[in-house]
Amino acid sequence: MDHSIPESVIIIPARLASTRLPNKLLLDETGKPLIQYAWESACRSALARQVIIACDHEKIYEAAKRFGADVRYTDPNAACGTDRIAEVAEKLEAEIIVNVQGDEPLLAPESIDRLIRLLASDPAASMATLATPIREEAILMDPACVKVVFDRHGRALYFSRSPIPYPRAGAAASLNAPEPVFFLHLGIYAYRRDFLLSFRSMPKSTIEKTESLEQLRALDNGCAILVGVVQERSVGIDTPEDYQRFKEYCRKG
Repeated sequence: MDHSIPESVIIIPARLASTRLPNKLLLDETGKPLIQYAWESACRSALARQVIIACDHEKIYEAAKRFGADVRYTDPNAACGTDRIAEVAEKLEAEIIVNVQGDEPLLAPESIDRLIRLLASDPAASMATLATPIREEAILMDPACVKVVFDRHGRALYFSRSPIPYPRAGAAASLNAPEPVFFLHLGIYAYRRDFLLSFRSMPKSTIEKTESLEQLRALDNGCAILVGVVQERSVGIDTPEDYQRFKEYCRKG
């Protein structure tokens, strides 16, 4: 454990209901439930002191207990995963809280540690997140793939479902430029605990409601979000097709 890093805890929000892939966190056709992969990756973090699953249903609670996780019940009516992790964080004393998604089974533990180090490096920042370069036009144009732009100091300027910055001369040249122009936002966050607890009471901004992106609330309130760049993309499991590809990946070893 690096003692120069503030005490850090990973919380995995786990909601049973899912629209496009019912009960996806409990799918176990690979030999273990999907959420277990995310938990195992989080447990390999060298910097986090503890990993907690924050669930809303007894089925997830029982599954998590079976594979040995520290799991806590949270309000089943919580509006979002951020509210769920804040509910658990209220009872913790850690300075940094990391939100790892339960449907991202291949998230590298090194990415989690990169995120913790990033937030620890700047006491003025409220949050930190990760991004990876975009080299495919389909990803750039897909509104389900959130893009981020940040300044030369690595602080987020804006997040959007639209291509940003807008490629006025066409996307092809920018996608193939030696230095990346476009960045895909990865849905992992580190928060300072005090900020996380206050975040829930901040009013939703117009831009947040328009884009349906919660992190815009923090920018609208003048909070600094650090963005770290990693080369690997962690792919979430949202559809039956995603899960089929994951099963094939597991079969190949």
